[in-house]
Amino acid sequence: MSLIGTIILVIGVLAVVILGLSVKIIKQSTARVVERLGKYSRTLTTGVHVILPFFDRCGPEISLKERVADFPPQPIITKDNVTMQIDTVVYFQVTDPKLYSYGVERPIAAIENLTATTLRNIVGELELDETLTSRDTVNSKMRAILDEATDPWGIKINRVELKNIDPPKAIREAMEKQMRAERERREAILLAEGEKKSNILIAEGEKEATILRAEAQKMALIAEAEGKATAIRKIIEAEPTKAYLTLESFEALKAVADGNSTKLIIPSNITDLSSLVSSIGEVAGFSRDNPKKKEKIINKNSNESDKIIKES
Repeated sequence: MSLIGTIILVIGVLAVVILGLSVKIIKQSTARVVERLGKYSRTLTTGVHVILPFFDRCGPEISLKERVADFPPQPIITKDNVTMQIDTVVYFQVTDPKLYSYGVERPIAAIENLTATTLRNIVGELELDETLTSRDTVNSKMRAILDEATDPWGIKINRVELKNIDPPKAIREAMEKQMRAERERREAILLAEGEKKSNILIAEGEKEATILRAEAQKMALIAEAEGKATAIRKIIEAEPTKAYLTLESFEALKAVADGNSTKLIIPSNITDLSSLVSSIGEVAGFSRDNPKKKEKIINKNSNESDKIIKES
């Protein structure tokens, strides 16, 4: 090979090397910072770019995707002096590769330390119960503070979440006892309310039953009284004889004798009883026609009754 051919070959190889060093292909969702002679020149985004070899230097690829940083638990002291372990998860995204490259050394470590100190400041103003029930409030405050602090670093904080809150063992046992007592209290209240409603329903049922029994007894008594009144009225309308009244008197004495009484007093003049019953019939029969006659008959019967009692 001649000298000219060797020179052309060397020039060709150098051209390929220079071209390889000059052309940069940037992948999707990444960026690279270019420095010319040690000074920031420009930022290369997605696509094909040409730089000056030996003068321009490209920095490492910077991902523009949203990233997740899971930081280890940190000891936090609440307002009521309870020490607990809290770990956080931070979702962030690089928005300015230049600020991300020159803003802070070790950006992830800076975010971790900033998250820990911010969490201590916020939780230190809350009591234990408020910390356990105010996660959304703590997350919102931390996101706002971290986003403002990391803005000069070219980082945007999208979300901050409290992953786990681990109180001391004694506090957990006390909380379990409190929850158990609360459940027992609710159970007792429900049982008492159920028993109360049951007693009310039973009392209302007994009340209605008593009212219905009383009404039934009332209707029975009314029917019985109406039946007796009808029977007496039929007897009076039939104008019973003295013999019939005497027979009824003997039936009445028979009913009295069949009772459980230990003593039985029979008047000496039993025929007067028939006249008494006859007088009662006359009173009932003439009550509508002659009230004065009714009064005389009643007085007569009263005198006869007194006489019978004295003789007996």
